[in-house]
Amino acid sequence: MISLADTPYYHITARCVRRAFLCGIDHYSGNNYEHRRQWVVDRIRLLSSLFAIDVCSYAVMSNHYHLVLKLCPDQLNELSDHQIMDRWCALFKGPLLIQRLRSGETLSAAEQSTVSDIIKLWRRKLSSISWFMRCLNQTIARQANIEDQCTGKFWECRFTSQALKTEEALLSCMAYTDLNPIRAGMAENPETSDCTSIQERIKPVFDLQLAIEQQSQAGGLRTFTTPLKPLLHFDGGVTDLPQTGIGYDFRDYLELIEWTGKIIRDDKRGFIDAGISPILERLNLPPEQWRLNTTQFEAIHDRRFNRVSPGIDTG
Repeated sequence: MISLADTPYYHITARCVRRAFLCGIDHYSGNNYEHRRQWVVDRIRLLSSLFAIDVCSYAVMSNHYHLVLKLCPDQLNELSDHQIMDRWCALFKGPLLIQRLRSGETLSAAEQSTVSDIIKLWRRKLSSISWFMRCLNQTIARQANIEDQCTGKFWECRFTSQALKTEEALLSCMAYTDLNPIRAGMAENPETSDCTSIQERIKPVFDLQLAIEQQSQAGGLRTFTTPLKPLLHFDGGVTDLPQTGIGYDFRDYLELIEWTGKIIRDDKRGFIDAGISPILERLNLPPEQWRLNTTQFEAIHDRRFNRVSPGIDTG
């Protein structure tokens, strides 16, 4: 259950059905679906820019992906009604009444009232994880089915969500997500972990114009005039001032990811020295517990933090 009153942070997963391959090489058929990985990254980054939802971390795997998202409905408060229309109509055609207004036609008072009601609804939807995931998964499924020359269900379910109600849960889940390719043997280190947030943070190479072009060709984007939103930033630590980012220093987080990656890889020598890890000190988290959290997060999440629930918004 997704509820902003409980926490703005959520771990989202979506997994393919049958033998459907999201990305990578299908050794049964010999088909290479590696290019689909970028489909998902492009869609995530563009949708985050349109929605009042920030991306903390992501990782795109062979038959599933992970997202750590933050709900930020206050981002919409500064937007005008026309800006809300622009964002929604970047994804959907919109009703005829909205089309008439956007073409410059003058509407009656009753029609203007109806438009106001529509825009209020769109404001709520643009801060909804359920609508974010609908816009993400439906487009990817349509692209994959066209390429596979088949029809039918592509995703196992709408998505699953885990509420991240503590600092420990948020940090552990972000690291678990960023280290997924290393744990799966797909990469040796964070900088070579393709289509992950940690790689993007280390070497930002996102091509906005190419992403817009490809998403438009796929029918998942009508227009895009909104500035690209970066990944949710690190605030550098907790202060008394208002904070909108992740309450840690990115250099500390990067070192923690590097150490943890060495622990995960059996052929790498590495350890976490709690004495030089400000993040672990702040969380009062023993190194061994950190290792368990970041290697078995989904397995232990249900009994230690919160239960896993279907992706349903409560308001």
